[in-house]
Amino acid sequence: KADFINFISEQEWKSIEPVSSWFGPSSFLMSSMSALFQLSMWIRHCHGYLTETVGIPVWGSYAIFALATLFSGLILGLVSEAL
Repeated sequence: KADFINFISEQEWKSIEPVSSWFGPSSFLMSSMSALFQLSMWIRHCHGYLTETVGIPVWGSYAIFALATLFSGLILGLVSEAL
């Protein structure tokens, strides 16, 4: 607490360079990182639902996600070829 008070009262904050716009909270990079984190939390939730509620074994849940990844890649590839 004392270090923070000294940091403010002695105006040490003026010597620190601002964060680059690339790493700002509203930048495209940070928004993308946030979306990826939210996707990973959704996948974790789905994995828990499949294993705990539905009763699918862990390896079965992994197989479902692997197949979903393969099929989504196939669909994206087909769509990109059509365009």
